[in-house]
Amino acid sequence: MGRLKYFVALHLCILVFSMTEVLGKFAAITYNEHGLHDIRLYIFLVLMLFVCVFYAFCWQKVIRHFDLHIGYANRSVYLVWSQLWAYFIFSESLTVRNIIGMFTVMFGVIVVSLSENKEEKEADE
Repeated sequence: MGRLKYFVALHLCILVFSMTEVLGKFAAITYNEHGLHDIRLYIFLVLMLFVCVFYAFCWQKVIRHFDLHIGYANRSVYLVWSQLWAYFIFSESLTVRNIIGMFTVMFGVIVVSLSENKEEKEADE
């Protein structure tokens, strides 16, 4: 049960970091519509910076509980979150290739994560 809370924390960190994509897109839209003179552009940029700093802090706290390859394999879930934000927030289309790619990423994360459990069990024996 202890490992589960660290995996949840890891994925919450990744979820938070994926918000940089959303904020970046909002900043780009604001810039394209209003140029450099709109205060919202700078608000989005500051929020992006805040999210990156928050993510870096959380990542360092959570990654201590995993082997590095596990942490970085799970970080690829960022791509899935980015696709979901694009679909739900910006109404962008989600193609079959996108969906296949997301399932491929998730499958890879599961395989790598399960290999850690197997290695731990072998080490305990």
